[in-house]
Amino acid sequence: MPVFAYKGLNSAGRNVSGMLDADNERHAKQLLRRDGIYPTSLKETAGGGSSGGKGGAAGAASDLRSSMQRVSTQDLAVATRQLATLVHAGIPLVDSLAALVDQTENVKLKSILGVVKQDINEGASFADALTKHPKVFNSLYINMIRAGEQSGALDIVLSRLADFTESQNQLKNKVVSTLVYPVIMLVVSAIVVGILFVFVIPKITKIFEAQKVALPFLTQALIFVATAASQYWWLCIMVVAALVWAFNKYINSKSGRVKWDAFILKVPVIGPLLRMLAVSRFTRTLATLMSSGVPLLASFDIVKNVVGNTILKEAIEHAREGVKEGESIAAPLKRSGQFPPIVTHMIATGEKTGQLEEMLTNIATSYETQVDAKVMALTSIMEPIIIVMLGGVVACVVFAIIMPMVQLSSFAG
Repeated sequence: MPVFAYKGLNSAGRNVSGMLDADNERHAKQLLRRDGIYPTSLKETAGGGSSGGKGGAAGAASDLRSSMQRVSTQDLAVATRQLATLVHAGIPLVDSLAALVDQTENVKLKSILGVVKQDINEGASFADALTKHPKVFNSLYINMIRAGEQSGALDIVLSRLADFTESQNQLKNKVVSTLVYPVIMLVVSAIVVGILFVFVIPKITKIFEAQKVALPFLTQALIFVATAASQYWWLCIMVVAALVWAFNKYINSKSGRVKWDAFILKVPVIGPLLRMLAVSRFTRTLATLMSSGVPLLASFDIVKNVVGNTILKEAIEHAREGVKEGESIAAPLKRSGQFPPIVTHMIATGEKTGQLEEMLTNIATSYETQVDAKVMALTSIMEPIIIVMLGGVVACVVFAIIMPMVQLSSFAG
């Protein structure tokens, strides 16, 4: 909460000064007048003591934590669920937000919710107050809140938002958790191989160089790699960094992003998995928006940004134009060739039967289950592949060392 330094006159006409916490300048003046103080000077400070005994160091530390801390999807899901419960219980929105500010442990989210409460007190709508914080509340969140306010069903929309945010967070956590072990194995393998090439192999190769014998090609290649890794490691790092920078610049360009997204969708195993994940996001988000009362065209403007692939995004944009011209949703999606036939067929069936939202939810649930199963299968396959690759590298190193040793033994014999 902001801290204000004030000077003024009390009811006895004496000069007084001090510090106090308030939501804004107007709130600070109200608090002073309530205490019988008429302010002549009022300035917000970066830190400092407060009426509650909060010191300048503590205030500065709180500001630092707020700037450094991020609001995770889990934090937002918990806060949304709590707010939905409070609003459903009939507690006014401002009072619900005040309770949420006291309850929330995330310093940054606590600060943002305090500002949102302040804006609502000053006459802004809930959705308009959220638009000032786009890094925490995305367009999907804001549009659903706006629809809930307009329809008078804010508590229901908040519950749906909480369900949606929690489901997306659970899917993300499943994917991340299943990939942790393979990533750890890759990192450990890279460290082991690096130690071999930088510290162990150079010492062994000195023995071979001292004998001045013709070395096998595999041994020569190993010595070359080990020498480059030990003596020119800084150049290797610079080359890798340059390649990473060039790749990032390429895929962040408009043409590069389109080509990369088209390529990644065609990669065996990875491409189908990413397509399924994008379809599940598209259908789940569209179902949530439509059930919350967000207009269809506005919903399409939002969902095209959640698929994470420009090729699929273009297909959704074309579908939006088709719907705008009076077409069904399924027809342009089918023409794009980017959505599986079963998906377009189920959407068409949902449109004909008037159960589109339910059908979209069923598609999302089915694909989320398939994504979970495929990620688990991919993880189980990656483990033996990594072990075999590491074993192959170790075998090459062993053969490269043993072969010249055998030659030396034969010469000695």
